[in-house]
This record gives sequence, structure tokens and C-alpha cells, in this order.
Amino acid sequence: MRHIFYLSFLLLFLSSCSKAETSNEEVAVDQVKFVAPKLSQDSKSYASNEQLNTPKISQKIVKEASLRFETDDLNETYNKIQKAITANTGNILNDTEGKNYDNISRVLVIKVPGQNFNRFIDAVSKGVSYFDEKQISAEDVTEQYIDLTSRLKTKKKLEERYLQILQKATKVSEILEIEKQISAIREEIEAKEGQLKYLESRVSESTITIEFYKTIPEKEGVKISYGSKLWSAIESGFYTLSDLLLSLLSAWPFVILFVVFAYFIRRRLKRRKKE
Repeated sequence: MRHIFYLSFLLLFLSSCSKAETSNEEVAVDQVKFVAPKLSQDSKSYASNEQLNTPKISQKIVKEASLRFETDDLNETYNKIQKAITANTGNILNDTEGKNYDNISRVLVIKVPGQNFNRFIDAVSKGVSYFDEKQISAEDVTEQYIDLTSRLKTKKKLEERYLQILQKATKVSEILEIEKQISAIREEIEAKEGQLKYLESRVSESTITIEFYKTIPEKEGVKISYGSKLWSAIESGFYTLSDLLLSLLSAWPFVILFVVFAYFIRRRLKRRKKE
């Protein structure tokens, strides 16, 4: 009897242990299940903590300029600008030439390193007596840069925590939900990385638009204008004559009727005179 009693007690003990382990595993899975939603709710607190821990960043300034002035020699001015570009390790993005009735112009869109911006403007401005337009702007984007950097770090931290939770998840529904959250966070990370790169490129390289022009002398403009008008008048007269001939050819039945009608009227008038 004692052996049967001990055996029964042992079986009861083992079954209670197995139930306890099963309940512990369910609790662990439930904990994993409910951690993921809390992360998205606490992301703002993570952002504030990251901003506090973000190291100091040097000032970020976006510089741009637009210049317009008159010159006596377009080629000489272009060569001077080209030397300034080479000296300041810049490059030309766009080069456009144009001609109006009273001037010939050229427009250059140039990129130079931000640290060489002022030196390049000074080099181009030498020898220019008067600017028709000179606009220089400097935008401080330091706060925007820090905010983007902080948000990017926060999103990466959040992604790491979701990846850790994904390794502990056991149910298919939990895995799919966590992967969905990771995909959304990854899209936000890539978008913020793109914004940060664009901002860095604007800070590192400044954009300068330079338009310089040469005024055409008044006499030269009159000669060119008169010759153009004369040729236009000749062409216009030729086209008018051609249109008239074509109109007459298309109206030949009316012309024949008019000739016949005029013939009979004239004949009748002659008869009246004889009478």
C-alpha cells in the first residue's frame, strides 16, 4: 500500500509541474504579444530621450545667390567666372545663351562648396561696377538637421527592439504583425535618410545663378530690324499673291458666269445705242 501511495503522489507532483511549465510558457508568449504595441506608444518618449543624448552638431547653413549684371565682353566675363569656379573647386550645372532685340545674354548655374561661397562671390564681383540684381540668402537648417538625425536614431532603435521581439515570437499571427510593423518602420527610416542626405547636399554645396549680358548698339539694332522687316514684307507679299491666285482658281465658275453676264449686258447696251 505504501508503494501505491508514493507512486500516486509522484504522479500528481509531475502533472502539477507540467501544468506550471505550460502556464509559464503561455505567460511568456503573452508578454511577447503585448510588448509590440507598447513600443509604438512609447516612441515619443524614445525620441525625447534621443534628443537629450544627441551630441552637439555644428551649425548647418544653406547658402544661395543670384547675380545679374552688364558686361562689355561676354567671352572675357565667362573666362573670369570659369577661373573662379576652378579656383574654388566648383562646377557648372547649366549654361544657357540667349539673344533679344536689344541684348545678348548668358546664364550660368554653378555649384561650389559651402566653405568657398563667399570667396567665389568676391572673385566674380571684381570688376563689376553695378549689379542689376544681387540676392544672397543664408538659411539656418541646424534645428531641422538635428531633428531629422534624432528621429532617424529613434526609428533605428525601434527597429532593433522589434527584431528582438520577432526572435521570441512563436505564433504566426504575432510574427506577421511584428513584420508589418518592421516594414513600416523601415520605410520611415529610408525616407528620413533621403531627407537627411538632401539637406546635407544643400549645406555642403551652394547654388549660384549668374546672368551677364551685353547691350546691342542702337544703330546695329535698327539695321538688323529693318532688314528683317524688309524680308518679312517680301515674303508676306509673295504669300498674299499666291493666296489670291489660288482663290481665283477655286472660284472659276463664278468668273465664267461674270464674264458671260458682262458680255450680254454690253451687247444689249450697244443695241440701244444703235436704235
